[in-house]
Amino acid sequence: MSNTAPRRSIVATDKAPGAIGPYSQAVRTDSMVYVSGQLALDPATGELVTEDIQAETRQAMRNLTEILTAAGTRLEKVVKTTLYIKEMDDFPKINAVYGEFFPQAPPARACVEVARLPKDANFEIEAVALL
Repeated sequence: MSNTAPRRSIVATDKAPGAIGPYSQAVRTDSMVYVSGQLALDPATGELVTEDIQAETRQAMRNLTEILTAAGTRLEKVVKTTLYIKEMDDFPKINAVYGEFFPQAPPARACVEVARLPKDANFEIEAVALL
């Protein structure tokens, strides 16, 4: 048994929106990265992308990608995602965009319809990835 405690470090990048509360964009351990829920916030303006559900989903996925990159990993190493969506009727459109980012060997996933998300967003994604 090793006496070395697992390392934990905070991941932060200005290529994705900053946290809007007392949390980190992601936390990296020796072998994993835990990415906080990502909304479709434009990192340059802090404004929510609201043109349509596909654009909103795409921006949130870009934000996730940038945080994974800053942590030293990539989408192909994601093992689990959780999607939070405001309208289950949007699921087919969300799923199509999600598939653009995970075209092969997608991670395990849960999808939950919720009453409300921060900033009145329609989509949020969180992820766990290997390094």
